[in-house]
Amino acid sequence: MNRTRRLAALSVLIAPALALTPALTAHAASTSAPRAASAGMCHVERESNGTYHLWGMGFASRARVSYSGSSSGTVATDHAGRFDVDGLSGSRFVVRTPNGKASLTCGMVNH
Repeated sequence: MNRTRRLAALSVLIAPALALTPALTAHAASTSAPRAASAGMCHVERESNGTYHLWGMGFASRARVSYSGSSSGTVATDHAGRFDVDGLSGSRFVVRTPNGKASLTCGMVNH
């Protein structure tokens, strides 16, 4: 009996707070400043044959991205903003965005 009374008393206090939560989070989301567009991300993986595979995602669609390190070059991204380069020597690379405003150091992925 006491448990039922405690639950009833708590539900009167908790219900209004739960009802306000979606409204408060929606308001907070609408008043926050817009984020800058992401420059993308890149990774390097070692292949079974000893070469390295450089790949990235989150770049502009059909853009030219340059990479440098132990090998260098330029590659086009696909319609989804991804790129892949196989058969590279070395594991340290920096990728530069098409506008040259951002450069990313690619992280090594170990499997």
